[in-house]
Amino acid sequence: MFRFPAILPAILVLAAVPASAQHAGHAAPSSAYAGEQQREIKALAADDQRAFLSGAGIGFARAAELNHFPGPMHVVELADALALSPEQRQASAQLLQEHKAEARELGARVVAAERELDRLFAGGSVDAAALAAAVAKAGEALAAYRLAHLDAHRRQRALLTAEQVREYDRRRGYAAGGQ
Repeated sequence: MFRFPAILPAILVLAAVPASAQHAGHAAPSSAYAGEQQREIKALAADDQRAFLSGAGIGFARAAELNHFPGPMHVVELADALALSPEQRQASAQLLQEHKAEARELGARVVAAERELDRLFAGGSVDAAALAAAVAKAGEALAAYRLAHLDAHRRQRALLTAEQVREYDRRRGYAAGGQ
């Protein structure tokens, strides 16, 4: 499952811990980042990079999935159980194919944007304007990636009947009696 890039949780943790507590005690402080300094892109684990580059959902469409907007990958997997018509099967498979291609392209942009942020800091000196631009680019890439996943769910729901959506939810475990 997707983990937000390592920087976000660290910022939240450090902001919540008073400075005096961060340096209390006699032992050298331990860091959740220990060992991560060898990563190719410091803010992305190799698994996260692979997930983005493969176009994986990694939880970005949870708002849709858990509110009765099925995802195309799982609809295609459940085609028989959902009793999809031949037209629904073809449209869902096409949606999945188009979505995965778009998600892989957008995922590559996310990875490239994180690589650029890493490169800025690896240089030892970071210009404020360059940093702001790089963070904005990374944020836009991540937002586009999430939008693509959510929109695929929106588009998939339009291809299904209300009964098929209920059956999808049941089979995915979101309704009483789920498998």
